[in-house]
Amino acid sequence: MTTVLAALEHALLNSGSFNPDIEVAPAAVLWPDKDRLWQPIIGQLQARLPQLWTLGDYAPEQKTGPAIWLRCAMANRVDGIEAAGAIPILYLPGVSRQEIRAIESCPESLKPLAELQYRGVIWSQVNAKDWTILAFLRSDQGGLGLDVAQDRAALHAMQLALYRLLDVDVSLLKGKRLDKDYFNTLLIDGDPIRDLLQWLDQGDAFKAAKGDTAWRAFVEIIKSQLGFDPDKQGTLSAAALLAAHDGPWQPVWDRYGEAPKRYPNIPAQLEKTALPMDMFADKSGWPQWNRQQENELRLALARLEQASPAQARKSIADLDNTHGERRTLVWAELGLSPLAQSLKWLEKLAEVTKSSIAGGSIADMANTYQTVAWQADDAVVQALKPIDQQEDFDAASKAIRAMYTDWAQDAARYLQESVQKHGYPGLIAANRKPVKYAKSETVFFVDGLRFDVGKRFAEALEAKGYSVELSTAWSALPSVTATAKPAVSPVAQQISGVVGSEAFEPCVKETEQKLSGHHFQKLLETSGWQKLAKAETGESTGQAWCEYGDIDSEGHDRGWKLAKHIDAILVEVEDRITSLLNAGWKQVRLVTDHGWLLLPGGLPKTELPSALVDSKWGRCASIKPGSHTDEQLYPWHWNADQHFALANGISCYKLGEEYTHGGLSLQECLTPELIIRKAGNVDVKAEITDVSWRGLRCNVAVEGVFEGLLLDVRLDAGDATTSKVMSIKPIKDSGVGSVVIDDEELEGVTAVIVLLTESGELIAQQKTCIGGE
Repeated sequence: MTTVLAALEHALLNSGSFNPDIEVAPAAVLWPDKDRLWQPIIGQLQARLPQLWTLGDYAPEQKTGPAIWLRCAMANRVDGIEAAGAIPILYLPGVSRQEIRAIESCPESLKPLAELQYRGVIWSQVNAKDWTILAFLRSDQGGLGLDVAQDRAALHAMQLALYRLLDVDVSLLKGKRLDKDYFNTLLIDGDPIRDLLQWLDQGDAFKAAKGDTAWRAFVEIIKSQLGFDPDKQGTLSAAALLAAHDGPWQPVWDRYGEAPKRYPNIPAQLEKTALPMDMFADKSGWPQWNRQQENELRLALARLEQASPAQARKSIADLDNTHGERRTLVWAELGLSPLAQSLKWLEKLAEVTKSSIAGGSIADMANTYQTVAWQADDAVVQALKPIDQQEDFDAASKAIRAMYTDWAQDAARYLQESVQKHGYPGLIAANRKPVKYAKSETVFFVDGLRFDVGKRFAEALEAKGYSVELSTAWSALPSVTATAKPAVSPVAQQISGVVGSEAFEPCVKETEQKLSGHHFQKLLETSGWQKLAKAETGESTGQAWCEYGDIDSEGHDRGWKLAKHIDAILVEVEDRITSLLNAGWKQVRLVTDHGWLLLPGGLPKTELPSALVDSKWGRCASIKPGSHTDEQLYPWHWNADQHFALANGISCYKLGEEYTHGGLSLQECLTPELIIRKAGNVDVKAEITDVSWRGLRCNVAVEGVFEGLLLDVRLDAGDATTSKVMSIKPIKDSGVGSVVIDDEELEGVTAVIVLLTESGELIAQQKTCIGGE
């Protein structure tokens, strides 16, 4: 790579070349520069050319001094200043070639140097004129032969940008028109749109940090490209133009939309500008418009409280047609459109709950739930995730209750009636056959993994390359942890129940001791099972029991806000599973004790007098011996001689419970079981064929089998923790992809572009320089 600075150095050295067979070496190379155009970069040149000395006031530390001092330096009479065998180059700022050559009229201060024009050479153009910056860049006779604009604005910008221009590879300048925009872009690090957004975000602080030269360059290039003068028109005028994003401002808006969180103050700037009066104008660029839309949506959702389920579903579809597009706007990414985000899932809830699942056999209901109806429960959870404010929760919960309550109530009642007629499909302990476990298998218990959550988790694991087998099992009754957790353990055959256990806590079959944590662990150990602590991986050739991820406790503690924390819990569960498989375990069997009901605003309450019960939970109760009640009674899983009551439908024995379990419903009792293994190596062949940078955005083109591949930029290809992108992005169907680097300080740093599968396997990689060469 030959930079402009290297080319300048070469030109100066070449001017002193001679034929030693017939010539003596020039005494010096004289470099006249009447207008001092080159003076700002002499320091950079001196770092490469120690024989470069400057005419001026006495400053030996800067290799500068008067003419007589320069002559002494040439004679090696100045300590610390020597040419090291090279031909001295004397830079003469403020001096023209003509002044040197006119000996009679030469100033006294220059006379010690005048005779050097005969014993040395003058670095000048072939037409005997001094080398200006413009001449050196344009001339193809001793210069670089570049296409440089000659208007006043271009020359001014060129002078300001000279110190940046020196580091540019000459080959990159060939074929380009070097005009004022090019030079100004050099001064602002090559990304005027980014700088414009930073100015809008930071205001005067941005201007102060830039400095006068870079600020002037920024102003000039924005004037040229957008027809906007930051100095005269100010940030509010720019904010209004950004919000409207018409014409040349559309790319600016697009850039803002790529990473709006980088510019946290821009929404406040946009708020200060007025919405357009034209009713047909596009107002999507104003946060206050988006807020108005959210307010309208909030009122519309709240009105659904009095609507029938059918009316509510129709209204949700209409509202989604109106507000759905807002999910694609920048305000959604900034978290300013929570109800529009929630509406996507309310529409899904409306679609699924149109069809009742209260019909057919229990097996029919279970099959329908596993294939379709689980999406209703999932939609409730997803609809609650974006919600933070109480007023938004009130509106969303009213919409959910209008569509979901009767649907879930009907299904639960029908299931309960079917169980009363035909029996519960989940066998009691006495009738269950032992499970056959594989060698090198960990049974991994997650408390409260409902089917819809397990279904999503299975899909996420499969997308990352794991082999996952999803099946279902009926929870032990009542569907509480004390009863149901031991039932899914590998020592279930050694557990039973004693009549009179008010808390439905089983015991060790052989001794009838209460199944405490100590006795449970002892049963595992005597049966040859390892009980792994949270960070242990154990001996992978054996069998192990592991407990991790308490969704149930979060639900009891947080109510509807459980929806906002499930993903974080599952991330930890996935990490734990990965550590076990990486430690050599062949498979992980993910089991759970029960699901749960979740209804924002509270489940309907049913009365059960305390005088009739020994103990009472949200959805189940232990009836006192001899008491009479109309509640349906069910046999306890661990001892069929003991019965308990379950609340009707989805009702609850406690007021205001949003999250609970213990009853009989598909949500509580039809639980997921996942067999998870490492998948075989993925045979994917793809290659990166093109890379381009636009500021901190990296664009790539890929050929080969790229479906499902992800794009990342890392400092170390094999270390995912060195990723430097705002988010990893998939390769599109067209074979292109792009990611944005999240740290401007990384510009110019060498990194690696990687293609990888969703499981993290590297498929292809290519070195790059962040921001481009």
